[in-house]
Amino acid sequence: MIHHLTLTSEDNAALQPMLTDLAKAYATIEDGELIRRAPVLARQLPTHLLEFLEEFRLGEPSALCLVSGLEVDEQELGPTPPHWKDSQFESPAFRQEIFFLLVASALGDVFGWATQQDGRIMHDVLPIQGHEHYELGSNSLQHLSWHTEDAFHPCRGDYVALMCLKNPDLVETVVCDAGDLDWSVLDVDALFEPEFTQMPDNSHRPENASESTGDPVVDRLRQRSFALIQSWNDDPVKRPVLFGDRQDPYMALDPYHMKMDGWSDRSLAAFQGLCDQIEARMQDVRLRPGDCVFVDNFRAVHGRKSFRARYDGSDRWLKRLNVTRNLRGSRAWRPAADNRVIY
Repeated sequence: MIHHLTLTSEDNAALQPMLTDLAKAYATIEDGELIRRAPVLARQLPTHLLEFLEEFRLGEPSALCLVSGLEVDEQELGPTPPHWKDSQFESPAFRQEIFFLLVASALGDVFGWATQQDGRIMHDVLPIQGHEHYELGSNSLQHLSWHTEDAFHPCRGDYVALMCLKNPDLVETVVCDAGDLDWSVLDVDALFEPEFTQMPDNSHRPENASESTGDPVVDRLRQRSFALIQSWNDDPVKRPVLFGDRQDPYMALDPYHMKMDGWSDRSLAAFQGLCDQIEARMQDVRLRPGDCVFVDNFRAVHGRKSFRARYDGSDRWLKRLNVTRNLRGSRAWRPAADNRVIY
């Protein structure tokens, strides 16, 4: 069951002045001051929305939280960008981006990866010509395999969040909630053992980034990150697939990027049993403009079905945020306490 709240016309009427004022005060969603202020600004969101988000955060009633009903004028948006590079400047969706940032900041701290979309905090999810068959969120003609977001990394987020701006073909996001699995028939003890090899996913590879950000310090730190990820590819680290409470466990797996060489028969059987259950219990979610969905990255896996992109400005266009409830947990990976980018 999806934890769902629909904004009313009164909610939208109350939100628009605040969003408009903030859009005038800042030039881009990547403005460091806006991101720092977001948790405080989020307190101006409707009280019933904040209570709804807190119930999701603490009570874990579902692995999927959907806030729908935000007003989106698709004429005002204009064409879907052909690429994520530079799309944050003079964004026609700036007010919607601010709302998305504030809602996410009510759940935790947003953060970015130096190795993804040049260290941006808010990502664009859109089809890129030439990526049709890549295992990336910018693909289209093949399914984006279901996974835990950034499963390979110890600093992965608690939530991966998506805001829909356009989805004319109602392309399905697919999600499986751990609460829907029958743990009693799975070898949970085996899945808690650090016997599973999780490789870095393709979105963190240097060929999917700009050659240079223009900042030599940032470029040096980013190259260090790429080198670390390459070392994990060369010498993969074994980790458990499950963690937390053995009666109601959390998950971290990305089968497409898992190297199964050397796994024991028991580990292989336990992993296959889990994957079979996930496949059988996957549900489709069709995001519509104005929908903001928050996937609990500890309690769900997600992916996306294939579609045929047109590259004419009308294609599916989402925004994405990573959210953590423990920003300090990544302090060794960030150059300063208030820096939101993991290197």
